[in-house]
Parts: sequence; C-alpha cells; structure tokens
Amino acid sequence: FEMTEVDSVDAIKARFATKAATSSATAAIKAPGSYVVLIPSPDGSIGRVTVQGKLGEKVLTKSGQAAALDGGSTYEADPKKMQQDFGAAIAALPALPEQFVLYFSRGGTQLTKESQAVLPKMLARAKERKSLEVWLVGHTDTVGSAKHNDALGLKRAQAIAKQFQKLGLKDSALTIESFGERNPQVATPDETDEPRNRRGEVTLR
Repeated sequence: FEMTEVDSVDAIKARFATKAATSSATAAIKAPGSYVVLIPSPDGSIGRVTVQGKLGEKVLTKSGQAAALDGGSTYEADPKKMQQDFGAAIAALPALPEQFVLYFSRGGTQLTKESQAVLPKMLARAKERKSLEVWLVGHTDTVGSAKHNDALGLKRAQAIAKQFQKLGLKDSALTIESFGERNPQVATPDETDEPRNRRGEVTLR
C-alpha cells in the first residue's frame, strides 16, 4: 500500500491513510489503475486530499470521490470495488479515543447518582474495544489545601480504575494521574465548593 500526501495528517495506519477525528481517511493502491479515494473519518467528518502525479494535481473534498495516482482524472468510486480493495484494511483500524467525565460527591470518592448511571455505558464501551488503554485523571474543587486535593484527586482516579480492573484490565493498561485543584472545569476563587470541578476524566483509547 502507498499513501499520497494528506492535509493535516495526524496518523498513518497500516500503510494507507486515515485521518484522526477532525479529518478524513484515504486509501491508495499502487497497481495498474491505482487510485486514491476519500472516505469519512469514524466521527463522520470529511477532510481533503491532494493527489499530485505526472499528469497534474487533483484535490478531493467529497466522500467517495477518487483520483488516479497520476493526477489525471477524478471520479466517483465504486463502493463494491472500494470494499474489495480496502475493506480489510479499514476494518483493522483502531477505534478513535472516547472521553467520559464522571462527577463526585463533595469531599470523597463517591460518584453522583448521575455519574453512577453513566458508568455502565462507559464500561460497556471499553469492553467493546479490541485493545484498550485507559487514561484516568482525578480533579477536585478548591476546598481544602492543594496537598489534600492532590491526594483526593488521585483517590478519585483510583476509584474509577477499580471499575476497569473488575473487567479484567491489567494495571499496565491504566494511566492514573491527579491534577487536584490545578485544572478546574470552572474557574473559582480558593475555598469554593464547585460540583463541576469534583470530577474524574476518563479517556478510552
């Protein structure tokens, strides 16, 4: 497989192009009749691809639009041929990261009722992934000392980690951090009780 130059490429997977969440995926086969086709990213967004060859330059901006690698022509790709040429490689791409925010009751590691309701969905999404790494960050409001809140933020991240460990996820797949009160969702003065800052941020990737 071979890749043409793509605007703002964040990642190249399996030696054909795919863009990350804010752009589009492309694919190219080097063979007689070689071509590049623009397809949506998993989040549905469409980017653009510039194909340069000995016969000129073509810019692809629409889903399903294709161009010959020599830059000589553009056309609408045949979905059946696309599936035949690229289906296996596209299916092998990893899922995009997902993020969840869970909120805690004041002063401890007990999730709010609303976040307890979100927890099963988050764990189900994690279980669906073929491979999984989890990044957990605990946060607090500004009530109490910075040292105390650093420790509390860590306890909150660890409380969420226990839920993933129940799924059988190894510790090596968990990254646990505490930002304490240093990265509030809502800026407040010191000693302010702010429920939106008492949270744990979870990234599945």
